[in-house]
Amino acid sequence: MTAEVVIRFENVRKAFGKKVVLDGLNLDVHRGETLCVMGPSGTGKSVTLRHIIGLLQPDSGRVFVEGRDMRTIARKDLIDLRKRMGYLWQDGALINWLSAGENVALPLRENTDLPDAEIRRRVIERLDLVHLPDVYDKMPPELSGGMRKRVSLARALVTDPEIVLYDEPNTGLDPEISMSINLLIRELARKLNITSVVVTHLVSCIRVIANRVVLLDAGSIVLDAPPEEFVASEHPRVKRFLRPPHD
Repeated sequence: MTAEVVIRFENVRKAFGKKVVLDGLNLDVHRGETLCVMGPSGTGKSVTLRHIIGLLQPDSGRVFVEGRDMRTIARKDLIDLRKRMGYLWQDGALINWLSAGENVALPLRENTDLPDAEIRRRVIERLDLVHLPDVYDKMPPELSGGMRKRVSLARALVTDPEIVLYDEPNTGLDPEISMSINLLIRELARKLNITSVVVTHLVSCIRVIANRVVLLDAGSIVLDAPPEEFVASEHPRVKRFLRPPHD
């Protein structure tokens, strides 16, 4: 039986001025899978994520998330839907004047009426989940790049999302720390049954975490395949994209 479709793009077009970024994008993401989106710079990878969370609207075509049309969804329903999503920003987007724990607590403080003790309990639980049990009171400048990324991931997970969107989770990390983040993303997807969409340019990332990989080029999908098949593809655009120094 085919897995339930959680996210669907139907012939989506998006342009900024004269630059067309998405050009007839058709894509399904299924419940519980980890989909990696690859492609050259400027081909719409991050724009695709922003459509999923409702920060951007298509110029034409439709985007559905959990069956809701993101062009017509009411604001209250969009807010409720976003509570079921987590987003790991490319730079982590931690607030430097808040401790690691208070950064993780932000979505709960902004979107719930939970008491402070329950918020602290949930934050500590999520920091434990990303293997950072002792950083609650540390400030972001005190943390390494990999630790900051993990804190950002804990924040993305603190509301128990069903969908997590990752925008270049390995950016700025050395290969060893990058691999530890890959292993953590895979662990969390399996443990929590999260539907994940990961924008990345690293073959090492897709080999560890992906169930499926798509290559975006010129605003549409060039190839959609399992990671082993993707890496072995003889398609000229795939071969050109995967040449060093991409990994």
